[in-house]
Amino acid sequence: MIKNGTNYHDIYNYRNSKYFIGTVKEAQKWIAEGNDLVIFAGACQSFFEALIESGANFASSPGRILIDFMDPLVVAEKVALTEDDKYISIKDIEPSLRDGIKAVSGIGAKGKKKLRKK
Repeated sequence: MIKNGTNYHDIYNYRNSKYFIGTVKEAQKWIAEGNDLVIFAGACQSFFEALIESGANFASSPGRILIDFMDPLVVAEKVALTEDDKYISIKDIEPSLRDGIKAVSGIGAKGKKKLRKK
């Protein structure tokens, strides 16, 4: 949020969210080509709703707070280490986040750890 910004649903009240949104839309092109990406977007005090609407699986700061620098890493680790036949929701990750779903939320994603074939 910019200093003195008051309307949480106006993109012009965010300094960098428009760039994050553009990047998410560009990443969506890779998904359309068959790549299996999980997108985490945003930073402290980002326009969370617009990031999710643009196609991110997870985004920062639905509570418009300063997030812990480790929170995106916690999400990435959980996605990477969860078997690819399981779906991860934010409820699975929330206990590991410093500020819970005020810091990070999202629609979830399939795990990425490949199961060994026997």
